[in-house]
Amino acid sequence: MPDRSFLSWPFFEDRHRDHAARLEDWCAKNLPVAHGHGIGDVDAACRELVRRLGEGGWLLPTAVDPADPRPLDVRTLCITRETLARHDGLADFAFAMQGLGTGAISLFGTHAQQEWLARTRRGAALSAFALSEPRSGSDVANMEMEARRDGDGYVLSGEKTWISNGGIADLYCVFARTGEAPGAKGISCFLVPADAPGLSVAERLEVVAPHPLARLAFDRVRVPAAAMIGAPGGGFRVAMSVLDTFRPTVGSAALGFARRALDESIARTRDRELFGAPLFDLQMVQGHLADMALDVDAAALLVYRAAWAKDSGAARITREAAMAKLFATDRAQDVIDRAVQLHGGDGVRKGHIVESLYREIRALRIYEGASDVQKVVIARQTMGAAS
Repeated sequence: MPDRSFLSWPFFEDRHRDHAARLEDWCAKNLPVAHGHGIGDVDAACRELVRRLGEGGWLLPTAVDPADPRPLDVRTLCITRETLARHDGLADFAFAMQGLGTGAISLFGTHAQQEWLARTRRGAALSAFALSEPRSGSDVANMEMEARRDGDGYVLSGEKTWISNGGIADLYCVFARTGEAPGAKGISCFLVPADAPGLSVAERLEVVAPHPLARLAFDRVRVPAAAMIGAPGGGFRVAMSVLDTFRPTVGSAALGFARRALDESIARTRDRELFGAPLFDLQMVQGHLADMALDVDAAALLVYRAAWAKDSGAARITREAAMAKLFATDRAQDVIDRAVQLHGGDGVRKGHIVESLYREIRALRIYEGASDVQKVVIARQTMGAAS
């Protein structure tokens, strides 16, 4: 039984505890095969997970309801990602991309653009966030993709890469240079349907964990002016606001992976015998488990502090989100590495849960801002606060 004591922390309300309990029950019934076991066609598996999550109502928190003025509830997003990640990495991915992919529309979209959200929230359409480029990852201001004004619309030309849901999404929130000013002030965001003429999948990208990723080519893709999300030249603000909101949820996914690794390690050291006694009786093993438990709780405190701060009305949580993402993903890597060690040969056997967790966690230290970049963000925010 996973540790649920953290739900009694003052960060949460009764509705969050109720959500966690209902989702845990749903996962136990609907995700019986954990962490990549038996996945054949990853695209089909992801679509199916989105459909099932939508049918269960679990995608509703991923985007705003245009008829309801309440903002996104980041604590609910984090609880959901933590719970799903503990059960299955692809289920967490499927949920997360519905939120990240439509984040710009939720935060800055017009009423017409937000009509997409009814479909994504029920799992009838998949979304994607198209920010990274071959020569522009963490350095967003170095973006090269161009959106040129042409009559009553824009023409998009260039490439995006490492796009989650690339090739299976129904809509993309795409960032491109519109040239209102140099650097970050000359970028805008556009809503681009997947069937837009000129948009194609240039390459499918395979990574260590089974996720749908692609490099996309935009060959004079025309969109109307009404496709712009936010103001002209405001794309950098849109992107940073989306990442501010969803970056703590990356930490919560890492937290879910770490909790599962700790649970598996507790079971392993309790049931496995070494030299005629349970593995747990070894003082060194107890030290490993203590370090793992400490890392899990410390990560949880940072993740849910950031989520609580956002839900409490903070305009920006750049520092808190960066701390949560950095610490939770780095510490989860250490927790899972210890779990592999405690499992011995089984820990590196393909298909074993801790082996799957080992592959899942590595990408989280890179996407939505690599760990080293988070350190730069934290340092700059800390220096700014001290000025």
